[in-house]
This record gives sequence, C-alpha cells and structure tokens, in this order.
Amino acid sequence: MGDVYCKVADRYDAVSDMISMSMNKRWKQRFIEQMRPMPGDKMLDVAGGTCEVARRYLQYQDTVNHDTTSSVHVVDFNDSMLQVGRRRMAQSSWMDNERVTFAQGNAEDLADVPDNSVDIYCISAGMHNLPHPERALCEAYRVVKPGGQFACLEYGHTDMPVIGQICRWYWDTGIPFLGQVLANDRVSYERLAHS
Repeated sequence: MGDVYCKVADRYDAVSDMISMSMNKRWKQRFIEQMRPMPGDKMLDVAGGTCEVARRYLQYQDTVNHDTTSSVHVVDFNDSMLQVGRRRMAQSSWMDNERVTFAQGNAEDLADVPDNSVDIYCISAGMHNLPHPERALCEAYRVVKPGGQFACLEYGHTDMPVIGQICRWYWDTGIPFLGQVLANDRVSYERLAHS
C-alpha cells in the first residue's frame, strides 16, 4: 500500500472529503470532541501523516481548553504523507512552539516512542491497512500512560441489507470512479477502497 499513498499523498484529504461527501471532516472533528483531551495532553497520532487529526486536536486544545502546552507527535510509515503534513503545519505557531513533531515510523514497532509516554494514542483510518494490527495494539498499550486513551477511527460495515448493498456498490464502483475523475488515478483508489 505504500506506493499507493505516495501517489495520492498531495490529494489524499481533498479526495477523501469528496468521496465521503465531506463526512470525513465531520467524523474527524467528532472524533476529537469525543476524546475530550485535557490541557497539557500529549497525543501520538499514528498513520497521521497529513495532519488532519493533529490540526483538529491542537485547534481543540487552543480554543476549548485555552491550552498552549499540549502537543502531538505525528508518526506515519509513508514519508510522502508526512511531507504533506509538514507543509500544512509549516507556517503554524504549533511548529514554531514545537507542539507538533514528526517521525517516519511503523505502527507495529514504535521503537522511538518510550513506554508510558503519551496521554492519547490516536489512529484514524490506518488500522485496516496494517498487516498485523494486533502488534499495533500491543505498541499502543505500551506507549499510553496508565489511565490514558486509545482512540481509533475506522470504517465499518452495516448489518442493514439495503444500506449495506449501497455502501458496497459505492466502495467497489463509486470510489474508483471518483478517484479517476478527481485524481486521474482509478487503480490507486480501487486499492484504497479495498484495503
């Protein structure tokens, strides 16, 4: 999957927003709100290369908690996705104040993250791409402080037959079509839809 993310990195969030009919933005905002982070919390954003969740987290801390001490460490396996995130955050005060940091790394082996060092472990739309998600869960358990949070936002399936059929058609046919129209890349979006 790494080569797919290299190809789509610059357009990933824009196309994801179009494909999800902007629900992606709402889901991620609600995801942060449900975390209810506390002032000073340190969040590890795994598979967070484009910084969509990291940005929302820091905005929440700034506006809701009036906190300027919280931080987020963004880890992604794909350097192209991290480059997008770095560009997006480059002119922010968060970068100037070192409230956001980046590292290329593997969710299944977070060797550079110390034990019991983060208040929140976050992974959004990344767990389903891992060959060994159970290893990522073990790493999450290792790095989260006692009493900390594990937050995972993933796509799911519905048990409602008609809705399920519509969703399956959309994933199988609609997303690759939109990938072709919006990004001139049907194959990558077929692979993303089936990952």
